[in-house]
Amino acid sequence: MLSRVVIRTVNATDAAELIAANLASIALHEPWVSPCRDQASFLGYLARCDGERSLGFIARERESGRIIGVVNVSEIVRGFFQSAYLGYYGMAGLSGRGLMTEAVGQVVSHGFNALGLHRLEANIQPGNEPSRALVKRLGFRQEGYSPRYLKISGEWRDHERWAVLADDWRG
Repeated sequence: MLSRVVIRTVNATDAAELIAANLASIALHEPWVSPCRDQASFLGYLARCDGERSLGFIARERESGRIIGVVNVSEIVRGFFQSAYLGYYGMAGLSGRGLMTEAVGQVVSHGFNALGLHRLEANIQPGNEPSRALVKRLGFRQEGYSPRYLKISGEWRDHERWAVLADDWRG
């Protein structure tokens, strides 16, 4: 079956559309994530997506071409570790259809197959039920709890650590 979602790495031509989608989704994103909302923050995001230590993927609905979300693979460590962090967020008006589950699943498969990673870890704030449900659907395991783990919107926030190994990936 053809996926309903297409992913590709972020590039400069995504700026205006991504910024607009993020601005339209502020109520959905807060307090979980603070994505780029202007040209300067987009350019910072694009610069961090260097293709070596960090990759950013724009997920689009195949049928309409609309941006449905963003999936990031960051802090890629090679050598004996072969691990990275996974982050993601969806856009307002498109939730509840499983599109982000498909998008994140495609990026996880890319991480294990194309990038040769062994482990992907997603850190999720405990109250973010949609995000917790997404990783559970994809077969991630909860590995722990980290108080005041990440600073988001100026506040240190607690996170649950969820991970999946290449050996366990069923994507």
